[in-house]
Amino acid sequence: MRVAVLVSGRGSNLQALIDARDAGALPVEFVLVASDKPHAQALRRAEDAGIATLALDPKGYANRAAYDADLFSRIAAAEPDLIVLAGFMRILDAAAIAPWRGRMINIHPSLLPKYPGLHTHARALEAGDREHGASVHFVTDELDGGPVIAQARIDMRDGDTPDSLAARLLPREHQLLVATLSLVAARRIALDADGVVFDGAPLVAPLRFDDCRIGDR
Repeated sequence: MRVAVLVSGRGSNLQALIDARDAGALPVEFVLVASDKPHAQALRRAEDAGIATLALDPKGYANRAAYDADLFSRIAAAEPDLIVLAGFMRILDAAAIAPWRGRMINIHPSLLPKYPGLHTHARALEAGDREHGASVHFVTDELDGGPVIAQARIDMRDGDTPDSLAARLLPREHQLLVATLSLVAARRIALDADGVVFDGAPLVAPLRFDDCRIGDR
């Protein structure tokens, strides 16, 4: 499977994907890593791995729609089968992403539908949640609102802060994204008109991540 990855920051999720590919655990070809931040560390990680990169600064465009139209036209030129949002911190224009329905996934640091958007760790703590986690979902024009494919969960601990919670969750995010992408690359996961399909059957609840693998429905 040909994969393009969109990033905005340090690229730790991207690095987890690259490492899994290099270890033979992820049967994908990374055809492009694109960012809205020209100095993003993620771009350097991609360059070090020999992956083509693209940096487009939104400041050079009249509006979000114009930026997204150019970005996705350039992504399309790389001919990916799938786009992975791995810490891409922009709201996407609905018209630009419409052609990619079912071919774009995102990782988000909460147990969706809880806490779409930003500051998820602080919001989970403020709510007194007993568990927290991450979700991989198909991208739609609703912010973090597309059908959820899989989730990883961690218990909340006394004394947790947003920073400590983020640090404990991050390795699970990496494993979750790798495991989910491997299922998508194997054509075991798809999106139809009614929702997520897993091994040819409707997925009635997100897959649960446990012990470094995607487990039961």
